[in-house]
Amino acid sequence: MDNNENKKPQAGPPLMAFAMPMYHDFVPKWIRPWIYVVLAFCFQFSNGMYLGAMNNVVGEWGIMREDVQMCLYATLIGMALYFPVLFRMKFHFSNKSLLMASALVIIVCNLLATFRLPLPLLWILCVLCGMAKIQGTFECMSNIQLWMTPKRDFAVFFPLLHIVLLTSIEFTGYLAAWFAFDMHWTYMHWLVILLMIGVLLVQALLTRPFHAMPQIVPLKGIDFFGAVLWCVFWLQVAWLLDYGDWLDWWHSSQFRLVSGTTLLTFAVCLQRMLNHPKPYFELAMWRYHNVVPVILLIGVVEALFSTEHVLEMVYYEEVMHYADHTYEELNQWSLIGIWAGCLFSLGWLKLMRWNVYKLIAVALFAFCLYAGGFYFLVDSSIAIEQLSLPLVWRGFSYAVLCIAFMWCLHEIMSFEHFFQALAVFNVLHMFVGGLVGASLHARGMKYYVGDGFARCSGYIDSVRMSARHADFPAMMESITQGFMAQSIKILFGWTLIAALFFAILMLLWDIPMVRRQVKHIPDWSKVGMGVLRGFHRQQRLKELRRQRRLSQV
Repeated sequence: MDNNENKKPQAGPPLMAFAMPMYHDFVPKWIRPWIYVVLAFCFQFSNGMYLGAMNNVVGEWGIMREDVQMCLYATLIGMALYFPVLFRMKFHFSNKSLLMASALVIIVCNLLATFRLPLPLLWILCVLCGMAKIQGTFECMSNIQLWMTPKRDFAVFFPLLHIVLLTSIEFTGYLAAWFAFDMHWTYMHWLVILLMIGVLLVQALLTRPFHAMPQIVPLKGIDFFGAVLWCVFWLQVAWLLDYGDWLDWWHSSQFRLVSGTTLLTFAVCLQRMLNHPKPYFELAMWRYHNVVPVILLIGVVEALFSTEHVLEMVYYEEVMHYADHTYEELNQWSLIGIWAGCLFSLGWLKLMRWNVYKLIAVALFAFCLYAGGFYFLVDSSIAIEQLSLPLVWRGFSYAVLCIAFMWCLHEIMSFEHFFQALAVFNVLHMFVGGLVGASLHARGMKYYVGDGFARCSGYIDSVRMSARHADFPAMMESITQGFMAQSIKILFGWTLIAALFFAILMLLWDIPMVRRQVKHIPDWSKVGMGVLRGFHRQQRLKELRRQRRLSQV
């Protein structure tokens, strides 16, 4: 009999009382947390630039798609970079000051982003906008965390948090595309400015300054110069991965120059991490058990999900000729999968308390359904409604994986390094992994489309065009669309195989014998020498048997 059966269950820690003392007394208590939920959505709607209106910005300003994408990556870098100092800011400034300052920064950035500014200045504005966006969102959600889960149970908090985050991402893209289609792309910026003015009014009229700590925590000791160095390094990495395909990678002297400066910046960042007494990112963060495999797996999964921004976009624009508004409207089907994935993760982690390895495997199998759906459906003559089910599976998989990876980091790391790990997680999660995958998929598109033309060129040359009453440009356009659809199908097939591999790997990793007792596999040279020694041993045994038989005769 287990000794634990005779023990009485001990009472858990006392629940912390939920209160929002920053409000004035005349504000009803039941509505206070809901106001902050709305404010969190307002902050999440903000961005430096909006990809839903990308083609309109490119056409009006005469810039490239990569320039607008770089604005998005700069916003994501600002969000990721700010994670390690979120609590220091919360404990130094009042809740009212942080929210009003964040809203003001977003107003200024969105106002200036409507002007044709030099691109480096626009990228800096996007970095600041990303920092203000995550500060405002964090301040709202951290103040209602006890309302969402009185025990601060992150198995509850993370799924509910991602409902807000992922819903805002999808709906923001739709709003930006809708404004650009029916009105003008700058209307999205004006809408965000109005939302931020609403945040300012709520804070000015309904709240008062309130500090989370009785004693203000100073900002002394934060390695701000190290943060700037890491920001420069991440911007350089984003620039290389974003413009690499357009510059033809190492064939460009400009690409080689930025690559060299990126290595130099990275060396300075590492030197500061190793020698500074309190670096912005501490080396101890990487010494936790399994943190490196989790971080690498995050990058791989994000590379798989780059199909959304490369293969899907090429298919919608070049094969089906959908407008941005149509694509964003179709993309709203993923919201169903996102909500289902968040609730599924809530039930898995909180109610059932099952293993997170299997949860990641389930999400990867859901991604396989998405990739397999596009693999079998990609064609130039399908109905748009047929794509809805794969998009639902994509949303489900993405939501579950985001929650599962954040849960893994929370379980692995202490609170001291958790937000530093979140910064690295968001760098890979938001742009590095996706950019690497996008580069690979773009390279694959070039290869397979070129291969298709090379295989078909002989047949095209042998056709007597003068003897045929055919529209040659229209025929070539049809052939090109066919090659693109075929290339997209092939790349979705490769992505499907990769996702299946990692899903099976996660299931195998969950087996205790494999996870804890797997034997080290030696090098191939050692294996070959062992086989050779075994062969010689068998030959000697045969010779001994032959000699024995001869002696007996």
